Amino acid sequence: MKYSLKQIMVFDAVASLESVSAAARKLSMTQSAVSMSLGQLENLLGRPLFIRQGNRLTLSHWGNWLRPRARRLLQDAQQIELGLHEQHLISGRFRLCSSQTAAEHLLPELISKIDTDFPELRIDLTVENTENVVEGLLNYEYDFGIIEGRNDDSRLYQEQWLDDHLVIVASPHHPYAKQTTTSLAQLEQARWVLREQGAGTRRIFEGAIHGVIEKLNVWKEYEHVSLLKALVKNGPYLSSLPFLDVEKEVAAGELVILPTPQLNMQRHLSFVWRCDSGENPLRDCVITEARRLSKHRQHTKPMKS
Repeated sequence: MKYSLKQIMVFDAVASLESVSAAARKLSMTQSAVSMSLGQLENLLGRPLFIRQGNRLTLSHWGNWLRPRARRLLQDAQQIELGLHEQHLISGRFRLCSSQTAAEHLLPELISKIDTDFPELRIDLTVENTENVVEGLLNYEYDFGIIEGRNDDSRLYQEQWLDDHLVIVASPHHPYAKQTTTSLAQLEQARWVLREQGAGTRRIFEGAIHGVIEKLNVWKEYEHVSLLKALVKNGPYLSSLPFLDVEKEVAAGELVILPTPQLNMQRHLSFVWRCDSGENPLRDCVITEARRLSKHRQHTKPMKS
């Protein structure tokens, strides 16, 4: 099927009002957009649907044939929309793309809970850095995203989920590990291993040091947090990672958080989705369950060191 429901809707509006400008006002579209949509439909069907008489448009033979079928198609589409809205069906596939921190520490519990309570809802999970989550949403590859930090693209709606913060970590044997505070000069002299460019974690960290540290000595960049933690544990490096990612290692004494009161590394984990995606009960279900999870975590486990 090459024609779209929107083209059928435009055809029906023009047929009812016999005017492109009137149809444009009714549909909240520009006249040029209505004319283009109508022309595309006629080209696809290979038949003239209207007879143009000045500013007035009357149905041609083919337009009269199409009109009742178009009305039925639009009525059926409306019934489908109303039926799904009224029944609140929580079933089907939902394509979720998340940044690493949420995917590793929050989503396993969330998806498990959803699977128990809504067994007909199947979540396809992809893990990417924040930049790729945003790009995938804009390219219609995913229905929903979870990112770290801020999104500036006006085509996406962003809703804050929960607070988190980055910390600077070192091995317990690192020369800075026993200090009561770490100076900016020491941070500038250190060797660093960091997340790759495009990662939300990297973006937050670079924003925190902007204007206070001129240049970092970045030795290596990796996508995988587990690799960064291993390098810091076993080498002379520093890294900046979400507290959620290093919480267990810090508690076990395998990593040390360096005190850096000069840097503000607060951040948020947020939900994002396309502004033009409309209502979606599957998305509403995921958001509701995610908020319940975060509320439970706040009552049972502190989020900060």
